[in-house]
Amino acid sequence: MSEFNDQHAGKEQTGNSKAPTHAAFHVRDTKDGKGFWTRIGSARAHKDGKGFNILLDVMPLDGSIKLRVSEEKKPQ
Repeated sequence: MSEFNDQHAGKEQTGNSKAPTHAAFHVRDTKDGKGFWTRIGSARAHKDGKGFNILLDVMPLDGSIKLRVSEEKKPQ
């Protein structure tokens, strides 16, 4: 999986908005049956918890889009 490096993250943290709660990935199946994941954007939950605002940097033409809870990167 690609590293958490979202262009929208800085925009989301300004003003009253919160940082993205989920990362969006494009997933394509490979010939060996494994999925190839590419980070394509982010999502953040609505205040009422009933939906998401999804911000995509690209729109895939094939495969599927998966939303995963964003995990903080631990300093190495």
